[in-house]
Amino acid sequence: MSDRIDDSPSQTVETGRNSRRKQMLWRLATVFVLLAAGFGAYWWFIGRFADTTDDAYVGGNVVGVSPQVAGTVVAIDADTTDLVRRGQPLVELDDTDTRIALDRAEAVLAQTVRQVRQMFDNVRRLRATVSLREVELARSKEDLARRETLIASHAVSREDFEHARIAYEGAQAALRVAQHELQSALALVKGSTVEHHPLVEEAKARLREAYVAWARHLVPAPVTGYVAKRSAQLGERVAPGMLLMAVVPLNEIWVDANFKEDQLSDIRLGQPATMTSDLYGSSVVYHGKVLGIGAGTGSSFELLPPQNASGNWIKIVQRVPVRVSLDPQELVKHPLRIGLSMKVSIDIHNRSGETLARRPTGKVVYSTPVYTGSTAGAERLILRIIRANDPGAGHIADGLRR
Repeated sequence: MSDRIDDSPSQTVETGRNSRRKQMLWRLATVFVLLAAGFGAYWWFIGRFADTTDDAYVGGNVVGVSPQVAGTVVAIDADTTDLVRRGQPLVELDDTDTRIALDRAEAVLAQTVRQVRQMFDNVRRLRATVSLREVELARSKEDLARRETLIASHAVSREDFEHARIAYEGAQAALRVAQHELQSALALVKGSTVEHHPLVEEAKARLREAYVAWARHLVPAPVTGYVAKRSAQLGERVAPGMLLMAVVPLNEIWVDANFKEDQLSDIRLGQPATMTSDLYGSSVVYHGKVLGIGAGTGSSFELLPPQNASGNWIKIVQRVPVRVSLDPQELVKHPLRIGLSMKVSIDIHNRSGETLARRPTGKVVYSTPVYTGSTAGAERLILRIIRANDPGAGHIADGLRR
């Protein structure tokens, strides 16, 4: 009887422990079931409609700055990390040689304008000469006709008549010579003006060439952005095409996300995407859309692409770059840099789009006007030189009007 009384408390304690253990196990099982159910629900409603990769990096244009003429660097107006505006001079080259060539071209143009002006004046002079020869021919013709009527009555001598006839024939010859000279002079200037004469046009072209070569001693920024990779040094002799520095427009960047080949089947152009960067963490979310899918895997464009037709072959899952845009307004608030790591998630709910573009865009993707306006100053200089050396520029010579 006493033994049963002694064992009863221990059995009760053991029973309580078993009961608590079972409750804990049930609770853990319930938690695991709920977690599994939650994960399943997430995957069914959200997860299976998202392709995600952390093999993604910020991409952008690295615009090279190169001189168009040879020269010696005498000034550097921007350094690495500096913000520069489009058209702002970045590097200045010595312009001594090009300045001398431009002065020579100006002098040649001025001299050519004066020579052509003389050609037009020569036409006027020959026109007046022809008129004079015509008057002389008419007078000699009248003298000859008068003597022809008087020679029958012996009012004039035969010798006087012969002199009149010779004078008439000489006047005819002089008129023909003057007319031929006028035609030759007209052939040099007919159908043109001093300003647009072929000789002047050639001199103008040479001046434009010299002006452009001189203007290019200032190397401008092609785009607005931040300077990177500056290699230009003072006193360095540079050649056309030599990379002096680069400008990175951080407002025109994108993300290249490298997805596995088994993830590409549901990715379409225009699908929305969300991105986070290691720079700002998950608190900053970028939004964009799929711009395009690469035309090949990354390994296909390597300098030495893999040769898989060998005996020792191991299958490796390939990745294809997918370009995703970035919202410019979000970039203003949280700027990114080229090469930063990103995590990209593409919403693949809508799979009605195309995997490849079906037609060309038909638009200019990038452009810069900084190299196209270099002749505007040359045109103003040409006009000033022509007006200084020919006050009547632009008008056809009076001698050409018939």
